[in-house]
Amino acid sequence: MKNRSLFYLLGASFVTSACTTGENINYERPNIIFILSDDMGIGDLSIYGGQILPTPHIDKMAQEGIFFTQYYSASPVSSPSRAGLLTGKHPANWNITSYLQTRAGNKDAEMVDYLTVKAPTLPRALKEGGYKTAHFGKWHLGGGRDVYDAPSIKEYGYDTYSSTYESPDPDPLLTATDWIWSKEDSVKRWNRTAYFVDKTLEFLKENKGKPCFINLWPDDVHTPWIGNKEEMDLAPKGTNSKENLKTVLKEYDYQIGRLLSSLKDEGLDKNTIVIFTSDNGAAPSFQHIRNNGLRGQKASLFEGGIRMPFIVWGPKANVPVGKIDTTTVISALDMFHSLCAITDTHVPKQFDSDGEDMSKAMLGAPQDREKSIFWEYKRNDSQAFPKAMGADASPNVAIRNGDWKLLVNQNGSDVMLFNLKEDQFERNNVKDKYPEITEDLQNQAIGWRNSLPNLK
Repeated sequence: MKNRSLFYLLGASFVTSACTTGENINYERPNIIFILSDDMGIGDLSIYGGQILPTPHIDKMAQEGIFFTQYYSASPVSSPSRAGLLTGKHPANWNITSYLQTRAGNKDAEMVDYLTVKAPTLPRALKEGGYKTAHFGKWHLGGGRDVYDAPSIKEYGYDTYSSTYESPDPDPLLTATDWIWSKEDSVKRWNRTAYFVDKTLEFLKENKGKPCFINLWPDDVHTPWIGNKEEMDLAPKGTNSKENLKTVLKEYDYQIGRLLSSLKDEGLDKNTIVIFTSDNGAAPSFQHIRNNGLRGQKASLFEGGIRMPFIVWGPKANVPVGKIDTTTVISALDMFHSLCAITDTHVPKQFDSDGEDMSKAMLGAPQDREKSIFWEYKRNDSQAFPKAMGADASPNVAIRNGDWKLLVNQNGSDVMLFNLKEDQFERNNVKDKYPEITEDLQNQAIGWRNSLPNLK
């Protein structure tokens, strides 16, 4: 098959006799653990130059693998970001453009109540290709609040799962009440990441000798930041201070280190790739400290809302050690094709992905991007930006093509053009200096936005 030569070209191979269906599945295919942090800014990690506090375990992960400086989420908010990651399609294709909430709120935002099970998903493709699949952590693709008919997570291609409040069947140990967290939860807020790491390690142990794909999607470092019992006792007085964040981030960093150490202790590091990133930008950003000075934050299409940390860690024969890729532009939409290539899994027939195969870059060989990346946020005024965002509030459509990024409202107003190679902080709008580039990208961006489906 067309992906089989990938590892040989890079000097090693997980695949020695390749078969992706039937009884002769080759169990040398790598385990994949995809860690999706929640509301983590690129400046939360010291390996990226962050100043919140040292994150030695995640730093070590990057130093033992490869990390990227130009990775983008599919959206600046949770639900569409996750939908794009799982399906390889712009989330608006599924009528998910903001965070899923109550039925009335979803309707006002012109959204469905949950991701359709008809959508192609990465875990389903991997499962059909012989992988054991699991989801541990936040879901936020339907269920919770007053949405009681959301499909089971298993219907999207997972063999098993454990999830939090905003899911169709939340873990009772995490949800003593009908809300995101409670003092009565059996697994306390500050122990959730540890709980999901334990679930991950148990799943790998139970399926030893079989290739596994695991979504490890903690709800750290999303607010409220409750890092211990003392901070829990502050609620509801306030748990959104920088000191609260430090407590949570320190524990989160430790748990990622524990995961990697456990993989090494069990010898699983020789056949496991771990990917670390975030669903969208930080909030609050503390005057852009959590975004390393990038303009924007969560819910903004400026870089601070969509440019995320991205680390790939794995066997030394396949993933380079200590490499920094500052040139490859990579998107969450690329994960479907890329991970199918890495795992030697068939991409579903007639699957029209909005991403592309960036597996070579993920394994150390920088790639030029062929497709533009598009984003949409704030489809109507029900998704108004918080007043506190000020200049971080962006136009509602964006495109990145090469070094150029253009933002514009669907009606053609508020056009902004930036050369990110020269101006990653998006301070100098050069639309008047480059009218032809502006016109071309504006037409592409608005044309793309107008092609998206409306809620029926």
